[in-house]
Amino acid sequence: QEQLVESGGGLVQPGGSLRLSCVVSGLIVDYYSIGWFRQAPGKEREGVSYISSSVGRTYYADSVKGRFTISTDNSKNTVFLQMISLKPEDTGVYYCAAGPPSATMRGPFDYWGQGTQVTVSS
Repeated sequence: QEQLVESGGGLVQPGGSLRLSCVVSGLIVDYYSIGWFRQAPGKEREGVSYISSSVGRTYYADSVKGRFTISTDNSKNTVFLQMISLKPEDTGVYYCAAGPPSATMRGPFDYWGQGTQVTVSS
């Protein structure tokens, strides 16, 4: 059974860092497109980043480019999102999701985690 579990969220001051983890079971991350999305209170969900290792593609939203880095650890079947220089506008619930290798930030992503809260505040 496919399952994605996020962790690593928390409260951090502006300028701080966090590393989110997405532990995947039931499918191999190297064969899928794995994306990170976030949703702030009162706002629509937005795509942050994705990686599709089998087609050699990564993507970052303009709002996070240069500050966030997506990576995988195949031995742990885990996808990470390293976030530095965090801003209050990065606050939200962060979700990871899995889709076919051709999936982009527009989808399709078929499997979703439950999310982890990130709060950037002084």
